[in-house]
Amino acid sequence: MATTDEELYDRFLNRHTQEDFRVLFEKYKEGLILFLDGFVHNLDDAEELMIDAFAEVAAGRTIFSRRSSFKTWLFSIGKKLALMHLRKSKRTQTVSSDEEEMDIPDTDDVLPELKMLSEERNRILYQAMGKMNADYRRVLMLLYFDNMSHEEAAKVMGKNKKQVYHLVERGKKELREILKKEGIGYEIE
Repeated sequence: MATTDEELYDRFLNRHTQEDFRVLFEKYKEGLILFLDGFVHNLDDAEELMIDAFAEVAAGRTIFSRRSSFKTWLFSIGKKLALMHLRKSKRTQTVSSDEEEMDIPDTDDVLPELKMLSEERNRILYQAMGKMNADYRRVLMLLYFDNMSHEEAAKVMGKNKKQVYHLVERGKKELREILKKEGIGYEIE
């Protein structure tokens, strides 16, 4: 029987098992960085914020109420930290003209050609999503890259489920239009 994220976190808190925390860190670090980059538009800052979010979780400063999944709770902490970071640095959520290229997570056991095509597809999508409305980009990242449910995405974004469904539809439409302008035929489910 697989151990849940919540069980791993409980074991870490109660027994101080570093291995349990490492498993959670490895599982969520990349997705959290990409999510945070949607706020701060700087991968270095996003990586620092990811580390800060995990530090807050490790220190037990924020209580896990269990009203959501561990992942939703972690991403909510990250969002809070990103918004504080933006307030401190007085930056707006505009996309910089010198966007850095994002690292694509590795996929195991994939033929090199398929892996290269997948990385290219993801690179194109990330670049196109960088041109989107921030809320549209965030909801699509949470649902399709971080595999959250609509309910989890609503909690992370501070929206209700109906608002999330509307954001998804508008986001898909905007992404299709951006890709079409770029001359890329891409079907978005």
